[in-house]
Parts: sequence; C-alpha cells; structure tokens
Amino acid sequence: MARRHRRIEAEDSEVNLTPMLDVVFILLIFFIVTASFVKEAGIEVNKPDAQTAEKQERANILVAIDRHNQVWVNRRRIDIRAVTANVQRLLAENPQSSVVIQADQKSENGVFVRVMDNIKLAGVDNIAIAARESN
Repeated sequence: MARRHRRIEAEDSEVNLTPMLDVVFILLIFFIVTASFVKEAGIEVNKPDAQTAEKQERANILVAIDRHNQVWVNRRRIDIRAVTANVQRLLAENPQSSVVIQADQKSENGVFVRVMDNIKLAGVDNIAIAARESN
C-alpha cells in the first residue's frame, strides 16, 4: 500500500504550466497592440535650436524638409504638390493625428510655408514645428 500512495503523490506533484503560458501570451498580445511605435520621417534633419522647445508626445504624421528643399513623408520623397493628398490619406487612417514638420536649418523659408499651407489645406489644425532644445 505504501508504494501506491507514493506513486499517487508523485503524479499529483507536477505543475501544469498551460494556464501560465496562456496568461503570458495574452499579455504579450496586449503590449503589442497597445504599444505606440515611433515613426520617423526617414531622413536626418538638422533642426534649429529653440529655448521654448517642448517634447511632442504623439506625432503621427511627420513631414520633413531636407537641406535641398526636398519634402519627405513616411520615408518617401514626394513632390511638394502631393503633400495635401498624402496628409489627407494619413489623416483618414487616423483622424486624431497631429502633424510635425521637421525642417532643416538650411531649407528655404518659402518651401516651409508652402508645405505648411498644403498641410492646412488637408484639414489639419494641429501642426507642430520640430526644434532642438537649446541649453
């Protein structure tokens, strides 16, 4: 009888890991779905310094102007006349989006104004201008 009792104890002492793996898998899915991914404009821009620069928490649409006055949206170089259509498309995907313009210090002011005007024509009121915090 002692042997049968020991076998039953040995079989009952195994830990079932299936519920724990289910919970870990559900948490993993939750974190992947709720994570906000950082988007970059796709080019390196030398931003001007500003003493009043603030960190933008959520910027879903990034428009960049490089030193050669080329316009970039989502790592794609586009014509300046296509800014409105591209921003409207991105805004349709996420209506709560805000736009950040990253303009290089050496880009022309006229190109910056045209890009900003095209973004406003796309229906975006929340436009921020990227700058580095000066010390």
